[in-house]
Formats: sequence, C-alpha cells, structure tokens
Amino acid sequence: MISRRNLAFALALAVLPVPALASDAPKPGLVSVTGQGTAHLVPDMAVITLTVMRQEKTARAALDANNSAMAEVLAAMKADGIESRDLQTSGFSINPQYFYPKSDGTRPVEPTITGYSVSNSLTVRIRNLDMLGAILDKSVTLGVNQGGQISFTNDDPSEAVSKARTAAVKDAVAKAATLAEAAGVSLGRISQINEQHSVPQPMPMMRAEMAMKSADAAVPVATGENQYQVNVNVTFEINQ
Repeated sequence: MISRRNLAFALALAVLPVPALASDAPKPGLVSVTGQGTAHLVPDMAVITLTVMRQEKTARAALDANNSAMAEVLAAMKADGIESRDLQTSGFSINPQYFYPKSDGTRPVEPTITGYSVSNSLTVRIRNLDMLGAILDKSVTLGVNQGGQISFTNDDPSEAVSKARTAAVKDAVAKAATLAEAAGVSLGRISQINEQHSVPQPMPMMRAEMAMKSADAAVPVATGENQYQVNVNVTFEINQ
C-alpha cells in the first residue's frame, strides 16, 4: 500500500516539465544553390574512326577485298608507332546490294541482289597530335573511304576537373552568401553537397604553335581546347 508521502512524491514528479525531445526542436532554415566551375585544357590525344568499305559481286570477294585493305591500314598504323592498345575494331557489317526493277503494276516484282558491301571500322587513338594530319592522309591512300570523325580529348583530365570542381564550390558559396545577406541572415554549416560534371566540350580556340605545326600536315587540323565543366548543388543551414 502506497503511503501518503510516496504518493505526494509521485504526483510531484508527474507535474515536472519534460524536456523537449530533439525531434521536437525547430529545424533550421535551408538555402540551396548551384555552383558552376569550368577549366580548359589543351588536348593531348585525338580519337579518329576510319572505315574501309568494299563492294563486290559476292560476299566472299567483298570480304577479301576489305580484309586486304584493312590489313594494310593496320600495318601502316603500327609502323607509325600506334600501339595495339590504341587500335580497336569498332564496327563490322556485310550488306547485300539490291536492284529494284520497275513494276508494271499487275504483280509485285521481287528485288534482285546485285552484289555485297563489307564495311570494317577502326577506332584509333593518336597520342602524338603532330602525326594526325599525316595519318589521315595515309589512311585514305591505303583505302579508307568512310569515317574520319575526329574527337580531341585528354589522357588524364583529372587536374582540369579538380580546378573546375574547386571553382564550382566557390561559386556556390558566393551565391549562398549573397542570398543570405539579402535576406538578413547568416549561413550555417553545409548540410549537403552533390556534384555533376559534364563531358569535355571542344572550344573554338587554337594555339598559334599548333596552327604552325598543322600548316605543313597533309590534312590541316586544329585542336582547340577542351572545356571541363562541373556543377555542384550545395545546401546550407541558415542562422537566424
């Protein structure tokens, strides 16, 4: 049986204020901004696609002609110092060639096969850009008759990406500080950062020394610059 003293003590405890739980505390205000940073880097590598296409009466003859031409292209690339790791077959196809005779309108006319075409595509990474023009010229001489797409890239763009990343964060901090000042508050701690970076984009800027080097090449080329862009989404707490 509970004594009067113990009952009074229990009632006193019941009426004591209970500390608010952490989840009941007001959440801080937030401000989210997107910062953007860019960095430029002169390409040190080119990637080209070269395609040999041959047409003959039979698939076998077209394949043999194509194999012979592509073998010469591969041998020439290796002779120019292109390593095997930088040579990759990127496409191969055999297609019949059809002739569609005119129909007299009374009955359908089936097309006839007049020959076959064989295409073999080779993707080449060229690490010495001074050789690019000459390689393009030689490939055509050896029988390449399609392709030729060129993209300039960098073997290791990590330094440029790091610079773009740093610039993006600084841009985000500056934007958030401007917003906070305009609202009459101050920034608190950073609660979240998300990064997005894009593929390099060629920029229409050509160095004079590269222009001079390419002037004597069989195929004139201009490398320009690659632009690396990083976007960061940063969320700050607000001190009010």
